[in-house]
Amino acid sequence: MGSHAHAHDNIDWPSRLTELRRADLLTATARAEVAARLVDDSVRTVIDMGSGSGGWASSFAEALRAAGKPGAIVVLVDAVPDLLAAAEESVRAVAGAEIEVVVVHGDAADPELARRLPAADLIWASHVVHHLPDERQGVRNLAASLAPGGRLALAEGGLPSRFLANDLGVGEPGLQQRLDVANTQWFKAMRAEMSGSIPLTEGWSSVLRGVGLVDVTAFSYLFDRPAPLSDADRTTVIDRVRWLRDTTEGWCSAEDTALLDRMLDPGDQLSLVDREDLFWLQANTVHLGRRPLA
Repeated sequence: MGSHAHAHDNIDWPSRLTELRRADLLTATARAEVAARLVDDSVRTVIDMGSGSGGWASSFAEALRAAGKPGAIVVLVDAVPDLLAAAEESVRAVAGAEIEVVVVHGDAADPELARRLPAADLIWASHVVHHLPDERQGVRNLAASLAPGGRLALAEGGLPSRFLANDLGVGEPGLQQRLDVANTQWFKAMRAEMSGSIPLTEGWSSVLRGVGLVDVTAFSYLFDRPAPLSDADRTTVIDRVRWLRDTTEGWCSAEDTALLDRMLDPGDQLSLVDREDLFWLQANTVHLGRRPLA
């Protein structure tokens, strides 16, 4: 069994570590703005649940330092050891001596996880809960790790990313819209294959209220990189197209899969390497709930 064996979604996350780190570079500005918004005067202990390659935890460590909170704590939690090690390396590089970094190998699906974690003023979970078999129970497990008055921030949903012109001059226009549909079908199948998977048939705000959180609200933020992209951002777009090509095969038409293959071939005239009109625009939503004081 590989080091990704504890991921419920059966995705080989360690093999994607380089891609995840490149995406961290693209999203750094937006992450910093979100982290600064969430690290208010009440926050000294932050848990990053499903810390991945460490981009978000690094942003929270930087926000805590900027807010002048020596002795604050950033807790990294992930079920994949390779990702946890990578995240620790990234976060310690920015935390300095002022911010304590705690590393916990754990699974948000584990109802006993809260016993291994410090009580948190803020728990951040970005696109993590939807990879759990029972999403509602996962949120309940996270809420159990909150200190009284602490907030849970779930980054889930929003609007799909856009990075291609609508008409590429080859194939039918609207490729990305068709890929959205195919990706939804892949995601449905991925969840159906999880052991113990339970459908979630209500919105995140209802889920937060259902586990006992109050002051439930939400906000959205953008990842926005207009054309022309830097070489690094272009590579991140190509990473995303490669991911879509792999996950949507069999869920989209053979013509669209062949078009994606051409776009990913550096020697093809349709190669994304040569397109100057690539961009990245995506809206993510953060759902917030607070644990009551009593």
